[in-house]
Amino acid sequence: MTTAITVAWEDHADLVVVGGGVAGLTAARAAFRRGVRVLTVSKGGPADTATQYAQGGIAVVAPVGDSVDAHVADTLAAGGGLCDEDAVRSIVTAGPDAVTALRDLGAVFDTAGDGDIARTREGGHSTRRIIHAGGDATGAEVQRALGEAGLPVLFGAAAARVLTDARGVTGLLVLDERGFGVVHTPAVLLATGGLGQLYACSTNPPGATADGIALALAAGAGVADLEFVQFHPTVLFAEGGTGRRPLISEAVRGEGARLVDSRGRSITDGVHPLGDLAPRDVVSRAIAERLTELGEDHVHLDARHLDGFATRFPTITAMCAEAGLDPARDLLPVAPAAHYSCGGVVTDVHGRTRIPGLYAAGEVARTGLHGANRLASNSLLEGLVLGERAGVAAAIERAGTRVETDGIPAVAATVCDRAVLQQLMTRHALVVRDADELSAAAVELDGASVATPCADADRLEDAALTVTARALLLAAQRRTESRGCHTRSDHPDTDPAQARSLELRIDDDGELSFTTPELTGVN
Repeated sequence: MTTAITVAWEDHADLVVVGGGVAGLTAARAAFRRGVRVLTVSKGGPADTATQYAQGGIAVVAPVGDSVDAHVADTLAAGGGLCDEDAVRSIVTAGPDAVTALRDLGAVFDTAGDGDIARTREGGHSTRRIIHAGGDATGAEVQRALGEAGLPVLFGAAAARVLTDARGVTGLLVLDERGFGVVHTPAVLLATGGLGQLYACSTNPPGATADGIALALAAGAGVADLEFVQFHPTVLFAEGGTGRRPLISEAVRGEGARLVDSRGRSITDGVHPLGDLAPRDVVSRAIAERLTELGEDHVHLDARHLDGFATRFPTITAMCAEAGLDPARDLLPVAPAAHYSCGGVVTDVHGRTRIPGLYAAGEVARTGLHGANRLASNSLLEGLVLGERAGVAAAIERAGTRVETDGIPAVAATVCDRAVLQQLMTRHALVVRDADELSAAAVELDGASVATPCADADRLEDAALTVTARALLLAAQRRTESRGCHTRSDHPDTDPAQARSLELRIDDDGELSFTTPELTGVN
C-alpha cells in the first residue's frame, strides 16, 4: 500500500461509526443487530458527548391531547420556512417507537403520579410532550442506557480523513496513541455532534469542534444551513466565563420561571404570543436587543416562586450551588450562548449522503428536520430515529462489500489558532450579525490562518473549526435576510425569495463553493 504518511496500524470493519453519543451508539447497535462488524471510534471518553449534558428531554408525541400533526406543526413553525415537511413528519412519526426501543434497552424516564411517563413543556411546543429522566438529566440516562449495550468503542481515537475512491468510501484514517492507522471499511457513519467550539462560550463539550463537517467536505459531500446556529437563551452567565457553560433548561421556563432584565421588566412581553416559551431564536434575539438597549451583559431568570425546584431540577440546582446561587432565593444571571447547529452534512432521512458509503446522523447531519431553528428537544429524538435508520441502511447497503485502500494522502489543512478563531466568531457572528461584521470575521480568519500538516488531535480539531467557520461565514454573508436563528440587523425582514437552503461543497480547486444560485430574486 502506497502512503504519503506512515501508517502504524490497520484494522477492518463493515461499518465505522465516528462518535459515541446518542446517534452514534444507536447506529452501532442497529448495524450490529444485523450481523455486521461495527467499530465505533470516539476521540474522547464515554462521557465526553453533548448527549451526556442534555437536560430537557425528548420531544415525542403524547398519547393523549397531542398528535403527529401538532408536533409537525410546532416544528415547522420553529423552522422558519426551511424545514422539509416530509422529513419532519417521517422523524416525528417514528418518535414513539424509538422511545419504546430505548426503554426496552433499560432507559428509565420520570413518571407522574398516575404512573405514566411525566411530560413537560418547552419553548415552541403547543402542549406538554417532553419526556425526561432524573428531572433534568435526560441525556445522561440516554447515554448510560446506550453505553451499557456493550459494543466495542475505540476511545481516544480521532478521525482524520474519510478515504474514498470512485466507488465511494474505502476506509477511515484514524489517529490515536499508536499513531495514524487505517480502518478498511466500505461504510463510515459520522455522528460527531456539533460546532459549539467555534465560539468562546458554548453549552457544548470541548470536543464539539465540527469534525464531521470537515470530514464530509473533504470527502466530497455537501453541507447546508450552517448559518443557522442556535443560541440557547438561558445559559448561566459568569463574568469572563469561557468554554463550556452550563445551561438552564427550557423546562424551567416550561414550569413557570420568568425572564426579566435588571429593572425587573419582562424580556418577552409583547414580543411573541408564547412569551418566555417562544422559540429559542425569538427569546435569544429579545435578550440580545434588551442587552444592547441597557448596555449590559446578562439578564435574569426568576424561578424563586417555583415549588419543589430542587426536586424537579437537581442537576441545575447543583450547578447553581457551585456558582454560589440558590434558585429558590436568587435571580439567576443568564445570557445566550452557542448551543446547537441546525445545519450540517446534507443527508436524507436514512442518513445517506451523496457519497456512497458515507452516512451522517445526529447534530452533524442536516436532514431537513430543523430548518432555520431547532424546536426544543427535537435533537435527542432525531439522534434516536436517524441513528437507527442510518445504522440499518449502512448494514444493508454495504453488507458484503470488500474494499482496499490505496494511496493515503498526508493530512494537511489551513488552520487558525483556536483562541483567535473563537474570539473573532464571538465578536462578529453571534446572535445578531451584519455584512460589515461578517466580512471582518472572514478577513481576520484568512489573515490568521496558515497551511500546516495535521499530525496531532488538536491540530485536526483546529483545522475542522477553520473550514467550518469559513463555510458558516460564507453562508451568513449570502443570506441577506433574517430567518430563524440567523438575524441580520442590516436585513431585518424575512425574504420569501430566500426560503431555501444554501449548500456548500469543496470544488475541484479545493475552495468552498455554493451548489445553489444566488438567493436574491429566486422564484
